[in-house]
Amino acid sequence: MLHVIRNSVKRNINVLSRNLAQGNVPHTPIEKQTASSEVPSEADVVVVGGGSIGNSTLYHLGKLGVNAVLLEKDQLTAGTTWHSAGLVWRLRPSDIDTMVIEHTLDLVKPGGEIEQLTGMSCGFNNNGGMFIANNKERMDEYKRLYSLGKYFGAETYVLSPEESQKIYPLMRVDDIYGTLYSPADGCLDPSSYVAALSRAATMKGGKIFCDTEVTGIETETTFGRKRVTGVKTNKGFIKTSKVVNCTGAWAPYLSEMVGVDCPLVPFRHAYVVTENIDGIENMPNLRDHDLSVYLRLQGNGLSIGGYEPWPDMLPEGVSKDFAFGLYELDWDTFGFNIEHCMKRVPAIEETGIKSTVCGPESFTPDHKPLLGEVLGCRGFYQGAGFNSSGIMLAGGSGRELANMVVNGYSSIDMFSYDVNRYHPDCIKDSAWILERSHEAYAKNYAMIFIHDENLASRDMRTDALHDTLLKRGCVYQQRQGFERPGWFLLDKSVNLEKKKYDWYGSYGSEKYSDYPYRDCLELDYTFGYPKQFDIIGAESDACRNRAALFNMSYFGKFFLSGPDAQAAVDYLCCSNVNKGQGSTVYTNMLNASGGSETDLTVSHIEPDPVTGEDRFYIAAGGGSSYRDMCHILNVIDMKKFNCTVKDHSADYGMLSLQGPKSREILQKICDADFSNEAFPFSTHKLVNINGHEVRAMRLTFVGELGWELHVPSESLVEVYNIVMETGAEHGIVDSGYRAIDALSSEKGYKHWHEDVRPDTTPLEAGMAWLVNPKLKTKTDFLGRDALLKQKKDGLKKRLVCLKVKSDVPLVTLESIFRDGQVAGYVRRTAYGYSVGCNVAWGYIEHPEKITLDYIREGSYQVECMGERYDAEMSLQAPFDPKNNRVKGFYE
Repeated sequence: MLHVIRNSVKRNINVLSRNLAQGNVPHTPIEKQTASSEVPSEADVVVVGGGSIGNSTLYHLGKLGVNAVLLEKDQLTAGTTWHSAGLVWRLRPSDIDTMVIEHTLDLVKPGGEIEQLTGMSCGFNNNGGMFIANNKERMDEYKRLYSLGKYFGAETYVLSPEESQKIYPLMRVDDIYGTLYSPADGCLDPSSYVAALSRAATMKGGKIFCDTEVTGIETETTFGRKRVTGVKTNKGFIKTSKVVNCTGAWAPYLSEMVGVDCPLVPFRHAYVVTENIDGIENMPNLRDHDLSVYLRLQGNGLSIGGYEPWPDMLPEGVSKDFAFGLYELDWDTFGFNIEHCMKRVPAIEETGIKSTVCGPESFTPDHKPLLGEVLGCRGFYQGAGFNSSGIMLAGGSGRELANMVVNGYSSIDMFSYDVNRYHPDCIKDSAWILERSHEAYAKNYAMIFIHDENLASRDMRTDALHDTLLKRGCVYQQRQGFERPGWFLLDKSVNLEKKKYDWYGSYGSEKYSDYPYRDCLELDYTFGYPKQFDIIGAESDACRNRAALFNMSYFGKFFLSGPDAQAAVDYLCCSNVNKGQGSTVYTNMLNASGGSETDLTVSHIEPDPVTGEDRFYIAAGGGSSYRDMCHILNVIDMKKFNCTVKDHSADYGMLSLQGPKSREILQKICDADFSNEAFPFSTHKLVNINGHEVRAMRLTFVGELGWELHVPSESLVEVYNIVMETGAEHGIVDSGYRAIDALSSEKGYKHWHEDVRPDTTPLEAGMAWLVNPKLKTKTDFLGRDALLKQKKDGLKKRLVCLKVKSDVPLVTLESIFRDGQVAGYVRRTAYGYSVGCNVAWGYIEHPEKITLDYIREGSYQVECMGERYDAEMSLQAPFDPKNNRVKGFYE
């Protein structure tokens, strides 16, 4: 029967290509907009691109009272929106994705926000959705979503094969493990959606101009920063200071106009529409992740597609004039999807093909959108790279883009979407973008494990210790393209080198059959305790009882100096950083709502040797360091502080020596005094280690006596060797970030983007000690007013610690129950080896005002994969809550 379908496809390709203007794509075409002969002379914001994300952004800007216009080169929905499948899945293995989609559903559902405003339907068909599990591991993943859904109020059901078939009689179920059924899922008609959104946007004051091509973007450089000043079009010039690039696969063209990179790759992405299938009416949409396909209800037939491992990539981009066009379907590529769809719904094999749709879609290196203001040009915002999920994500993403444009920050934690999450070294490398985008596409339906690692484009950014640690059994993780130690294999003879990307065996490449590094990664691809559980435990134990050395060289390292340096750090930081030279302060930097934009350390170091001006050394977590620098530079620009920030991340390595023996080790290799009296906590000194100048900082992120050693890169290997040789008699070990996760969790040290985020304040995170001293002074800082108001009004959520003894490890996003009612969800968790259980951190919420008594009086449980486990709640860390070990006091 395959040859019959193949011939049917080929017959329909030519018909479809000839008749695009008649709308053979299975959606109602949007009504053509009347073109205006001129554009306004100025606007607060110019949105470019008339698809779902552009119109959503325009609508939300209007809600915020902004004078905004939207420019579309052709007609609304042109590009990728018009041919989108329009699937909407209520739950995702990400709380942020789920929040974004939740807002989309609030906009588009019958009787929702848009329909109430405009009287127009958004074309949402609430036929439900079903995720299909072909094995137990996949079913466990769905059970995670099921538990998370309880927090978000999502109605979902875990069904047996037999129960699933009762809902979808045409589905083959003899080879499946079960399903997750979500009645709130559905699909959107793209044209109806955009028509309603555009009407809502204009009712809020937005103006839309079709047949209006952007021919250039004017900029100027002031205070050392390039800035948008206007937009040139075929209908005139618009003076504006802000442009939002919502042009999808064409976003790189607009980005080039202001000289910035746009890390996305267009792919040819396809689906086919079947003829009518008896009995398919009102069936839910199916997504079979293990077969990598989806089946969407399309009238009395199906639209079927998926994510084949050898997609047709378009690294040279899409033609500028490609608006309502399609490509011919490559059957050799698409055959993978249709064969797997036939396996799940056998009736497809006896059904003809009505039409094929193969159009451009843009994909990014981590399968997340690109949102926010770019560092390279103030006032230029990206809103692109939606990885074939633009319809589903447009509602919430448009809201957050509008917040970024107007307020300078988002209302929820959008770091995973932030355009500045990538390091410049990565996005300037076309091979990195291409390989990573392919891998993200090929793994789009793969199971989501919290310790998943990429195989594409490894070893792009390494430090001087990389090869040394590799020979010592280091299993590396990658963050921002930088290799950092994850954990250490006991068998040092294993070759753990990362190999050149094999494209998973696609495009004529041969998939590696012998790849030890990949084998080590796959130990973590389980929802049970991994096989290296005890190895990580041994690293943690060494840190607690002897000494461990952590290579943290991937950290960002910035020097802030100038006449206004002290004023700048005072305003940026919520903690008191005016403590004089020699001080090192852990702090957060906040947004205007008091939410945490970053956490880092600020050290007041010796003056600039040339100018004599104040200098501060900032060390920021490597996973977000580039975004952190963007935040710092933007605030300095906003306040017009006279100072500069220089990135020296590659010039210095960073070793963290931690444990009760750390002082003895350092005392033997340095002539400095490391006693409590001479070297207090939260201070730093320049010391000499065997002729190498090292900045030693008494800090810890694991809750032990310890020091960070900031070492010039050329000295890193020798300093490392000296520390390890000297520490050998004390039982020192190499240790990695998996141990840091465990140690910091049981000690209660916060992780940015998990425990603290832009949508949580230090007060809510139980970090009042961080801000209260400064709030008692008159020193102004960003977020101060919001914190004072919050202290006055009271909190509605509070971070708590939960100790859980469960049969399976917690992996985040588990729902938290207080007295049997959902009260929050787990933000971060790791097994605490020193306390003998899972340690979870999550926010307990109250709709009005949360009190400590309310928190303490509750009885708690955590639901993991559908099973509830009793939890012991605490407002303080379960390990060494009095900080005796940090002070160097050991019993």
